[in-house]
Amino acid sequence: MTPKERVLAALRHQTPDKVPFSVGFGINEYARKQLAEYLGFSINELEQKLEETRDIRFVYPDYIGPSYRITGRGDGKPNIWGVIRQPVFNGYDTYWEFAHFPLAGLGETTRLEDHEFPKADWFDFTRIKEKINKINSKNEYAIATGAGNIFETSWYMVGFEKMLTLLYTEPELVWELMEKVTDYYISLFERTLDAADGSVNIVFTADDIGQQNGLLMSLPMWEKQLKPHHVRLNKKLHAAGVKIMYHTDGAVMDAVDGLIDMGVDILEALQFNAKGMDPVLLKNKYGDRLCFHGGISVQSTLPFGAPDDVRKEVRDRINVLGKNGGYIIAPSHAIQGGTPPQNIAAFFEEAGRPLV
Repeated sequence: MTPKERVLAALRHQTPDKVPFSVGFGINEYARKQLAEYLGFSINELEQKLEETRDIRFVYPDYIGPSYRITGRGDGKPNIWGVIRQPVFNGYDTYWEFAHFPLAGLGETTRLEDHEFPKADWFDFTRIKEKINKINSKNEYAIATGAGNIFETSWYMVGFEKMLTLLYTEPELVWELMEKVTDYYISLFERTLDAADGSVNIVFTADDIGQQNGLLMSLPMWEKQLKPHHVRLNKKLHAAGVKIMYHTDGAVMDAVDGLIDMGVDILEALQFNAKGMDPVLLKNKYGDRLCFHGGISVQSTLPFGAPDDVRKEVRDRINVLGKNGGYIIAPSHAIQGGTPPQNIAAFFEEAGRPLV
C-alpha cells in the first residue's frame, strides 16, 4: 500500500498492510540530537530518515500578514492573536511560555471589538497544491492540515485561570469570543481546502479538555460552552469531505461519547497514563465509531522504560487499537528531551519503521 492507501484503509476500519505510522508532535530538539548521535547520523540525515517514516504529511498556507504579527513564536513579538510568548529553558529544551495575554482585561477594561483578530486574508493559499504535489512526487501520502483549537486559542488571549472564571461569570462574553475564533478557523480551512482541490484528507483540530485525573471542567459546561463551536466547525469540514482528527490530552473517557457526537473521526493523543484511560475499553466501546492516533507513552514508557518495555507497549497498542483497522500508531505527544535514544529507536523499529 502507499502511505495514503494505508491511512485511508485504517480510517475505513479496514486492516491495512501494516499499521499507519506518525511521529505526531515530533521529537524535541535535545532528544533528536541524542538520537542522531546514537545512530551515527548527522541531524540532517536523521531528519530525512524521520520524514521517510511518516504516512501523514502536513501542508499549510504561507503567512503574508502584517509584519508586526507572526504565525509562530517570537521573542517579544506578538503572534497573529496578539499573544506574546517568551523562551524558557527546562534543562533540555526551550519551551515558549505565555508572557502577554492581550485580552487579560476582558469583561473589565478590555472589549472584544477593540481587539484585532486575524483574517484568512493574512495567508497566501496559492501554493497549497504545489506543496502537495511536491510531497507526493515520489509516493502518495495522506495529507493533513490544521489546527483548529478554539478554546485554547481563546484562553491564550485571555489567560487560563481568567478563562475558567469567565466561563462562570461571563458565559455570553466567552461565547462571543469563541465564535470569533471559530469564524476565523472556518474561513482559514475553507480556503485551504478549496486550494487543495480535494487533496487534503485530514484536518487536525484540538482543544485540551482533560488533565491527569479528569476533565478541566464539568461535562455539562463543556457540552454547553465548548462543544457547539466545534460542531459548527466540524460540519463545515465534513461537508468538504475530510476526516477530523481531534487532539486532547488527559483523562477524557467521560467526554468520548460527546466527542463522537461532535463529529470527531480520529481521537488523538491517547494519554493512557491519565486516570481511567484504558485502551481496551476505548477500542471495545468506541472502536466501531472512532479511530485512534497516538498512545505510546511519553510520560512513562518512552522516557523511563527499557527498550523491551517500549517494544511491548507498541505491540500491545497495535494488537488492541489496530484490530480491524482504525489506528495510527504515534507517541502520545512530543518525545521529550532526556528520553533515551535506544528507546526511541526501539519504538520506530517495533512499529515497522526502523531508522537504520
